[in-house]
Amino acid sequence: MWNSVKYFLVAVIMLVPGSLLRAQDEEEGVAIKYSDADKAAIQKIRDADALVLEVAQNDNRLNVAFHLGSEEIGDEQISTVKGLGFIVSLNLRGTKVSDAGLAPVASCAALERLHLEKTGITDAGVKQLAPLEKLSYLNLYGTAVSDAAIDDIAALKGLKKVYIFETKITIEGVARLKEKRPELKIIPDLVVDKVKAEAEAVRKAEEEKKKAEEEAKKKAEEEAKKKAEEEAKKKAEEAAKKKAEEDAKKKE
Repeated sequence: MWNSVKYFLVAVIMLVPGSLLRAQDEEEGVAIKYSDADKAAIQKIRDADALVLEVAQNDNRLNVAFHLGSEEIGDEQISTVKGLGFIVSLNLRGTKVSDAGLAPVASCAALERLHLEKTGITDAGVKQLAPLEKLSYLNLYGTAVSDAAIDDIAALKGLKKVYIFETKITIEGVARLKEKRPELKIIPDLVVDKVKAEAEAVRKAEEEKKKAEEEAKKKAEEEAKKKAEEEAKKKAEEAAKKKAEEDAKKKE
């Protein structure tokens, strides 16, 4: 039952959004001829409690997901991917992979997408990824990666998108990464977020200033109106008093 649910969940995850894991040339497709050794290696990955799926009907390269494993997954299980050049996506989210455990991952020359979110990897782990020239997507969410890894992230020339939510990477680190790789999409982009926050602060300040000015103007108008009404009332009372005095004199 669990295996059926696991296959369904990963199938859904890997097909959205936008069929990101399809081969670049979808019309022609990609056909890998697996040797007996390859098939044995793939079976070892499955035996290590990972889910293995083909990228698409016309692309039999592999997406491997350890994050749905029913057992605790660590370096030993993940090492089963070592040297396999037909894995294009590897999901290690929430596993016990260590920095050293990423060395076998770095030997997967065709790897394009790597999920490392919610793992214990550090800057040393990112350094292990240097050989992955085709890596275009890297998720570091919830890891201990810091500004010390910026140069290593920048050195991943194929990288197009990197997620850094809840890492130790600072706005200064993001600024340096943007300088080195201006085309790289950084999520969240702390530099852009800061600019937006500053612009929003200015907008709010101007809005509050305008509101204060409008309230001051309204108050001044109300006070002027009240003063005018009081003066008019006073004049009316004085006029009435004067008329009463004049009427009294006439009666005398």
